[in-house]
Amino acid sequence: MPELPEVEVTRLGLLPVTGARIASVTVRHHGLRWPVPADLAQHLVGQHVLQLTRRAKYILAEIGDASTTRGTLLLHLGMSGRLCLLERFFPAEKHDHVDIAFEDGRVIRLRDPRRFGAVLWLSGEASQHALLAALGPEPLSADFTGDYLYQHMRTRSAAIKTTIMDGHLVVGVGNIYASESLFKTGIHPETPAQALTLAQCTRLVADIKTTLQAALAAGGSSLRDFFGADGNPGYFQQTYAVYGRTGDPCLVCQQLIQTIRLGQRSTFFCPRCQPRARS
Repeated sequence: MPELPEVEVTRLGLLPVTGARIASVTVRHHGLRWPVPADLAQHLVGQHVLQLTRRAKYILAEIGDASTTRGTLLLHLGMSGRLCLLERFFPAEKHDHVDIAFEDGRVIRLRDPRRFGAVLWLSGEASQHALLAALGPEPLSADFTGDYLYQHMRTRSAAIKTTIMDGHLVVGVGNIYASESLFKTGIHPETPAQALTLAQCTRLVADIKTTLQAALAAGGSSLRDFFGADGNPGYFQQTYAVYGRTGDPCLVCQQLIQTIRLGQRSTFFCPRCQPRARS
């Protein structure tokens, strides 16, 4: 599943359409995770893309004209989706479900083999929509600090790995980047969240930010389906310390990387660099 860096890389790749006027909308398959609105074209055609932002793993396109904002187009890549920015129209393939075409000939196309993505129209304040209202702070924002994490850890007995993947606590720390960040901090992924000290929380927040920034600089991770809007893959997977490296020697201590299941997700760690906390 694309995580926060991959979604941000996609958003950056779509920025060239900012200010462009929408000429047509084609929906070939309405049955995504949530049904694509039947009246989507009525909201979009003739309007401009005023701004492209991101909240967690949602891309938000503010739609309107020079003087009025009509609403927000919410886009989500789901499990295997991809948003492509095409310089001109190309014949659609099997899994190409939605096209947003612009007057200059460019097309944003959603390709989603598993159909877990989303294309929704939000007519009200986007931040108050049910999908967005309860989300935690952005991990790269000034609101996500060691003190914030420590205060929210004190009553949580769940494993730290699953805890930092909770979008109500902080958004966008998915499976890959949680494993990589915990390795950097030297924390075993099964450590109870409430056992972390303020110093550990402060360092973990710093390592989450560093890991995500490095992934952004590398264009995200391309493991199976992810390519940016320009068709280029990301390269962060070439620098993984633990993720997907089961049985390989740790890059720091040469101990073999191990895997466990936490929250139904594969979790990778070094047993020497990330020792279990003593009870």
